[in-house]
Amino acid sequence: MKKLRFKVQLMAEGEDEAGGEIVELAALEKDCERIEQLGLSLAESKEILKTLQKHILERQVSEFVEARRGCPTYEGRLGLKGHHTVLFRTPFGDVSLDSPRLRPCRCSPAGTATFSPLNELLTEHTSPELLYLETKWSSLVSYGMTAGMLKDVLPVDEKLGAATVRNHALGVAERMEAELEDERSSFIDTCPAEWKELPQPDGPITVAMDGGYVRDWTEKRRHFEVIVGRSVTWQDCGDARDPPRDVKRFGFVYGYDEKPKRRLFELLKSQGMQMNQQVTFVSDGADNVRDLQFYLNPHAEHVLDWFHLTMRLTVLDQHAKGLARLDKRLGEEIRKLLGSVKWYCWHGNVYEALRHVRFVEMDAETLVYELEEARPGGCPPGPKKLLKAVGEFRVYIERNAAMIPNYGERRRYGETISTAEAEATVNAVLNKRFCKKQQMQWSKRGAHLLLQNRTRTLDRELEACFRRWYPDFVCEKDGPEEVLHGAA
Repeated sequence: MKKLRFKVQLMAEGEDEAGGEIVELAALEKDCERIEQLGLSLAESKEILKTLQKHILERQVSEFVEARRGCPTYEGRLGLKGHHTVLFRTPFGDVSLDSPRLRPCRCSPAGTATFSPLNELLTEHTSPELLYLETKWSSLVSYGMTAGMLKDVLPVDEKLGAATVRNHALGVAERMEAELEDERSSFIDTCPAEWKELPQPDGPITVAMDGGYVRDWTEKRRHFEVIVGRSVTWQDCGDARDPPRDVKRFGFVYGYDEKPKRRLFELLKSQGMQMNQQVTFVSDGADNVRDLQFYLNPHAEHVLDWFHLTMRLTVLDQHAKGLARLDKRLGEEIRKLLGSVKWYCWHGNVYEALRHVRFVEMDAETLVYELEEARPGGCPPGPKKLLKAVGEFRVYIERNAAMIPNYGERRRYGETISTAEAEATVNAVLNKRFCKKQQMQWSKRGAHLLLQNRTRTLDRELEACFRRWYPDFVCEKDGPEEVLHGAA
């Protein structure tokens, strides 16, 4: 069977051109006897796209420079000082562009230096589309895998590596960080009279926050903490279990981020939060998370996560079980008191819960004292561990007393009582990219900036950021769907 011959040509014509310049991009000879011979191969398509990109860019730059060589006053052309080349990186290969340097016109002010018109056009040396692809995919998979994936499907420069992708992606995140306004201790700057004049909000907002740990690159054997959260706006349909209307995520490195409260406030404001809106913050009661949620909304409700509360009680119960080997009666008595503590906490009776915790603490102190006096080797470690754990639990309840509601009542009305949503967000935002799937060490700066890219990618807001910076930026649908749904 004869081979088929194909020619791929490009015709470029301007608005005032009657005809057009025709450039031959490729000449192909294709067999059609086996399935692998059908259509364009990936290598052929890359070469065609690379050549096409080069010719289009050169023609566009030539038109731009030519339009700026004329002087509107004297209707002459500016003199040429010299030439240099500018490298422009695109998804379809790097292109070296000719950049002439022009002399100023005689009508220009004295002392005006020569200039390069191309500097006005190429404010950056990487195209927005390539930046977008590098940022998006590096937030989902590793920097090295991102570089490899782009090389597989696009005619990008062969020198593109993990370091280049990382620098470009973190540069995008720094640009987003620069848009954040200054931090404030309180964002409630209006009065109740103004809140009454606001329209009825669309529905309540629930914010669940939790923390996770990432391996530190600087101090190899240590970890640093990352705070991750999920904000959900609900449709107000008159039902206790209204469907979610909008879900957004946020994350930052604790101790590195200088604007954590501003970050959370801007996220809530992007979801339409008003000062007369019901906002519920659910957290594990840690100091760093608890302080973040205050003074953002006057009608905010702060709830201590029931899961973290009961986990601490479970640990105490395990310690009490170990006491049975030393004093069965006292061990059972302590376990009964802990059951009462859990019951009082579930019904929001903090006073009685703390009273019973102190009973447990006194019993543990008595046991430790008696064993210290009675045993030659002193008290074994079990009772001491229980005494220490009970003291820590008492401090935990005292500090979070204002955040302990009637959990039973909230559950009956379908209201949030745990940070289960935040746990899932920690897994989606943090573990799948920083911990479980990618066993890497991170600098605080690198982790914090990558978190900003990842949350925007998962929330499908990255393309909107690029459109804000580049008004004519056009990209396909912010997919692929299976990647984003899988990460969420």
